[in-house]
Parts: sequence; C-alpha cells; structure tokens
Amino acid sequence: MSTTSPASSASLSDGLRFAFGTLTVLPVAVRRWDREAARLGMLSAPLVGLVVGGCAAGAGLLLLLLGAGPPLAAVASVAVPAVLTRGLHLDGLADTADGLGSGKPAEDALRIMKQSDIGPFGVVTLLLVVPAQLAALAQAYGDSWARGALAAVVSATAARLALTAAARAGVPAARPEGLGAAVAGVVPAGGAVAAGVAVVAAVGAGGAVVAAAGAGGAVFGAYDGVRAALGVVVAVGVAEVLLRHCVRRFGGVTGDVFGAVAETAATTALVLLTLGAPLGGP
Repeated sequence: MSTTSPASSASLSDGLRFAFGTLTVLPVAVRRWDREAARLGMLSAPLVGLVVGGCAAGAGLLLLLLGAGPPLAAVASVAVPAVLTRGLHLDGLADTADGLGSGKPAEDALRIMKQSDIGPFGVVTLLLVVPAQLAALAQAYGDSWARGALAAVVSATAARLALTAAARAGVPAARPEGLGAAVAGVVPAGGAVAAGVAVVAAVGAGGAVVAAAGAGGAVFGAYDGVRAALGVVVAVGVAEVLLRHCVRRFGGVTGDVFGAVAETAATTALVLLTLGAPLGGP
C-alpha cells in the first residue's frame, strides 16, 4: 500500500490498478485504497470488462480453431470470466438471491448473505443463470465465430458498466465495511452517464466491425452493432432494476449486490444478443 495522502489526487494509473486489482485476479498491486482511487477505478470498470471479455472470446475462438464445437467454446467463454474473478460475481449473485429469497428484515438478510454456504435460492439461481449463459453463447458461436466473440466481449463489458452505474453517487452502502462500502457512491452521476454513453457507442461501432468481418458484409455488421449497443442499454437497465430492489430491501449495496448486478447484466446482454434471426454469416 502507498503512503500517499488520500487528500491528493489519484492518477489514472491508480484508478486502473484499483479496477484491475479489485475486480480481477490479475497480479496488479493496488497502491491506493481511498475514495479518489475508487472513483477512477469504478469509472474504469468497463475497461476491465473489455479485457475479461477479450480473454473469454480468445478462449472460445481457440477451441473453435482446434476443432471443438460451439458448446465447448461457450463453456470456455463462461469459465474464463469466472476464473478471472475467482467466481466472486457468481457467488455474489447466489448470496443476493438467498438474501432476497429469505423474506427476512434487512439485518437478517445481510447476515444470511454473509454466510459462507449457499442456500436453496442461490443454488436455483445459479442453475438457471449459468446454463442460460452457456446456451446463449453456444448459439452465438453457432451463428459465426464473430458473433460468439462479440457476445463474450459485450456481455463482460456490460457487466462492468453496470458496476460503474451501481457505484454512482446516491446509492448507499448497506454495511460500513467491505468492498461495497469502499466503492458505494464514489462515481458522480454525470460520470456514470458519460461512461455509459461511451461504452454504448464503442460497443455499437466495434460490434459492427467485428460482426461484418465474420458475417461477410457491412449490412450484417451494422445490424449486429446496433443489436449489441441496444443489448448493453437494456442489460444495464435490467441490472438497475435489481440494484434498486436490493437498496430497498437491504438499505444499500454490498459486494454481493455488486456481483449480482454484474451477472444480471451479463446474462441479459447474452440473451438479447441471441434474439432475432441472424442476417448472414456461416
């Protein structure tokens, strides 16, 4: 840890270290653990998603290159983000489902979420969400290698954009300690909106280029680019619904809620990217 005063301005490097050091298992040293570094880190969360999604897509494409089919490519693309996050987002999703499903007051629900075991609501949620992600990615890879890779990158980026939105000002922490408390409310509302606009624009443009390369035409690429951009918007919107419900139930956010928000956005994006008949490609 650095001895830098928390009152001093954090650099972009501090923010990126915070983002990659807290949101992945990559060997990145977090030099500052204060609100200023957390603000830049959570604003940088979509970049983490881009890296994680790129690794997921790379694993899926490698298996396709080696002769595996779309289902195994999908498994690789789901496994890589889980490994790179130590499964914390999936664990957070399960714990949040247990807390919400318990029907107990906030204090008791938070206690349930903090326990190390996973209850029935968490198990059922994982049994629905993980197969949904696998099925969606298998369909995307089955349409074309480009659509599969695009889905992996878009879903991971949408998941981290949802984290940026969840860390915006006005969203309180449910507990005084933990990662949730460290990042709750650190992102200015305007910064969250700006990050969202930038990500949606980048996904739309990048998605069009990638999809055109795999589908064999600019028209097909434009269609997939628009669909990917809309997928991000809707995914973050669905994650926002969950976020607000958790804030009402628990009194604020926790690290588990952040994980649940991310997995909800990722799954929603993947499902949306499978809707509508493909316009071209293999």
